[in-house]
Amino acid sequence: MPLTSQGADAAKKIVGRKRGILTDTIGLILAVTVASAGLSENAMGIRLLDQAKAAYPTIAKSWVDTGFKNTVIEHGARLGIDVEVVNRNPEKRGFHVVKRRWVVERSIGWIMMHRRLARDYETLTTSSEAMIHIASIDNLAKRITDETTPTWRGTY
Repeated sequence: MPLTSQGADAAKKIVGRKRGILTDTIGLILAVTVASAGLSENAMGIRLLDQAKAAYPTIAKSWVDTGFKNTVIEHGARLGIDVEVVNRNPEKRGFHVVKRRWVVERSIGWIMMHRRLARDYETLTTSSEAMIHIASIDNLAKRITDETTPTWRGTY
């Protein structure tokens, strides 16, 4: 039985939910939203900007990937946030590091090391958001205490 908070994103071929995060420049999570996969990137971006502005009123700049369109840029301008789209270099083929985008990708990699986030086990989107916050807190605590992060890859 599918949950009402699940949907399908035909463009990304995703069924279920999408997770969106907004981080600072060192990768600490500032805002999180989890929604149906059918929700547009723009709607996710607007939610993230609203959360970030409410929690951090002095936020002034945000970098986003090309999935976000003018709607997010205009909404950011209304909030007083300069939203800049970071484009890929069209001359490079295959994978390459895109400026500013790697910070969010790295943060996603850090939180995905928590087994509970490897799959969408939660019934409520708020529970899923809370698990992302818990994973972020755990990563920050490990940074502060200089504890090594265990890995699921094992040591062979």
